[in-house]
Amino acid sequence: MQDILTLAGANLLTPMILCFALGLFAALARSELTIPEAVAKGMSIYLLFAIGFKGGVAVADHGLDARLIAALLAGVALSFAIPFVAYALLKTMTRLSVTDAAAVAAHYGSISIVTFVTGSSVVQAAGLVAEGYMVAVAAAMEAPAIISALYLASRFGGRAEKMDGDLWREILLNGSIVLLVGAFLIGLVTGQPGMARIESFIVSPFQGVLCLFLLDMGLVAGRGMRSAKGVMTAGVLLFGILMPVIGAGLGLATGLALGLSTGGVALMMVLAGSASYIAVPAAMRVALPEANPSVYLTLSLGVTFPFNLIIGIPAWVAVAKALGG
Repeated sequence: MQDILTLAGANLLTPMILCFALGLFAALARSELTIPEAVAKGMSIYLLFAIGFKGGVAVADHGLDARLIAALLAGVALSFAIPFVAYALLKTMTRLSVTDAAAVAAHYGSISIVTFVTGSSVVQAAGLVAEGYMVAVAAAMEAPAIISALYLASRFGGRAEKMDGDLWREILLNGSIVLLVGAFLIGLVTGQPGMARIESFIVSPFQGVLCLFLLDMGLVAGRGMRSAKGVMTAGVLLFGILMPVIGAGLGLATGLALGLSTGGVALMMVLAGSASYIAVPAAMRVALPEANPSVYLTLSLGVTFPFNLIIGIPAWVAVAKALGG
């Protein structure tokens, strides 16, 4: 246990997580610090392209095999299953309506790509190497949870829109998914020769850009926490902290069952313990329009996202490292 706490403490003192803490503090203190929206969007595009491309190159080096396919299928299964766990927990701990509980559950079955990118950086800083195809697992885990949420809403009396063409377009053509998958395919096709040509662009600047992006995310999360007073009950807030721990536990069991490397197990925990705040909110506006965004956005971005960055990711990496030797 002492080793886990030591590793977790060391991972907390990284520039990325401290930058997020700075942004969170600035927002809660009502500082005038801001990052222009266009700059923040440009940084998110850069990060998604870089992580997707590097993942594609890693898969090109690794080759398509049964372990990669098994990891993809396991990721999809997790994304389908986690919303049912989240929904049951919400109905036990809170008084949320069926529709709101289903919408929140969808966010926790899907993944946060920014949390994944941060987790990848912390894994690397800890001296671990993860399977390159984990970025493909991340992409595969974006959408299945939305289907589970719609089933839950319909099954238990909520009002859900049909899975028509507009909803599928919202899910599958979401900008973050298109960019991540597209960059992954480019990296897969071009391989190491392609990496050699743009390495100075997507490798060296990556950590610095991530620091500034997480500074902005801290500002966004802090403002969301300030504006959500009265919406978040004690049970809802407790769920936002407890659910990522449960999800990470499921990710740990899955990663160990798949025989992933220590870094791969840590990233599977990061994915399963994260909550979407980009792709799923966009889909919920179409699929569950009666769900309250103040609940699901504040939970995913204002509670679970800070928890994962400040406590969760360092803890998951430490646990994976302790179990993996």
